[in-house]
Amino acid sequence: MPPTYAATKTEIVGVNENGPHYRSLPHNIEAEKALLGAIFVDNRAFEKVSEYLRPEHFALAAHGRIFEACMRLLEGGRIADPVVLSTYLAQDEALAQLGGTDYLAELAASAVTVVNAGEYGRVIFDLHIKRELIALGQEVVNKAYDAEVGEDGKVQIEMAEASLYKLATVGEFEGGFCSFRDAVVEAVGAAEAAHRRDGGLAGVGTGLIDLDKLLGGLHHSDLIILAGRPSMGKTALATNIAYNAAYDHAGSGGKEGAVVGFFSLEMSAEQLAARILSEQTEISSDRMRKGELSNEEFQRLVACSQTLYKLPIFIDDTPALSVSALRTRARRLKRQHGLGLIVVDYLQLIAPSPGSRHDNRVQEVSEITRGLKTLAKELDVPVLALSQLSRAVEQREDKRPQLADLRESGSIEQDSDVVSFVFRQEYYLERDQPAQRADEKDDAFHTRMERWERLREESRGIAEVIIAKQRHGPIGTVKLLFQGEFTRFSNLDRDHGGGY
Repeated sequence: MPPTYAATKTEIVGVNENGPHYRSLPHNIEAEKALLGAIFVDNRAFEKVSEYLRPEHFALAAHGRIFEACMRLLEGGRIADPVVLSTYLAQDEALAQLGGTDYLAELAASAVTVVNAGEYGRVIFDLHIKRELIALGQEVVNKAYDAEVGEDGKVQIEMAEASLYKLATVGEFEGGFCSFRDAVVEAVGAAEAAHRRDGGLAGVGTGLIDLDKLLGGLHHSDLIILAGRPSMGKTALATNIAYNAAYDHAGSGGKEGAVVGFFSLEMSAEQLAARILSEQTEISSDRMRKGELSNEEFQRLVACSQTLYKLPIFIDDTPALSVSALRTRARRLKRQHGLGLIVVDYLQLIAPSPGSRHDNRVQEVSEITRGLKTLAKELDVPVLALSQLSRAVEQREDKRPQLADLRESGSIEQDSDVVSFVFRQEYYLERDQPAQRADEKDDAFHTRMERWERLREESRGIAEVIIAKQRHGPIGTVKLLFQGEFTRFSNLDRDHGGGY
């Protein structure tokens, strides 16, 4: 009986005068035999392929079982050769079809050179990937023919993309250890580049001086979380940072700043643009929306819009975007326009990848944050993701956020490089005006009232950005000027109480 293995599967690819023409799945049985033979001759050959090669990667089923047996023996500190293996594989039916224990001796004789073991492993792994790719393509075709009710084409594309990405990242053999010498050279190179900047930013500038001093800019491949309760100004701050980065990029000819990809899952692109217009023209967005503008203000609006046309900000306002779809669109933007900063508003509105199954919301958020961190590393750009906070903040007397206030905080805190919070005490003070209690004397009430008015005046127009976690630097708090009517954050002039 002939041996059975995955690569013997054939299909008709055409018909000519000689009858049907068949083709088999990609395979290289000689490479598999040569690798197994090299391992028999010198067990150290296994070390060259053990990091990425698995038994299921072999086209011939018997070869996969032999490799698995070698793996178990070597991991147990024993020798793997035909004599020892014959004890464990004597009853293996697939091996018996090939000749039993005599076939093990044939494999040992097939070893050409131990030096080439790593190359044989790469060939075997590459052919496995191609077979998996063919299977995935057939699955995509079959699903397109037999789509479930309510499952549209875009969902199928996202599922196919997610499967392709998973296939592309499993079993990669390009990674591994690098010598400490190489790591030191890279570290010195980074320090030299920083020295040449003469105190300049290492990452993408936010346009906010004190924040840039604390963070050193938004660093490439970092996941930065910007969290806060509703009405704290998360979106406004993210929009300001996006505008400043794009403006610097346009003004410096691409040497500074960044091309910005803004994924707005909550607001429309038009609403986001209106916020930027309001910020730059100092015209209330509420009055813009109601049409209460004077002719002079409208002319100012038009003039500002002509400047904004040139800014490299790209907005995607698709609701309930999945992680896989976001990744696909970010890759495309990177390829077409040289993406330098991604903003996501906000994290909890991202949908998990199609086809994923999770028992609870914490697992879903874990997948989302891992996906965003992977995206930051893959594209080598900072990802600024906004996040909601739990209501626990409202129950405390001091309402400044803490890491524990993050919704599903475990995965968000773990996967992020920077966790920051936006806090405006003015917001809470305005909603907590003291009222005189029935048993409270007038003097005591006036004292409380005076303290409340003093605190409100001190906090008027002041916002705090609290850096609660920073993987590469210190934590701390930065104060900014916030102008709510223009949804604008700016640098705080401590000497005069205004912005600059």
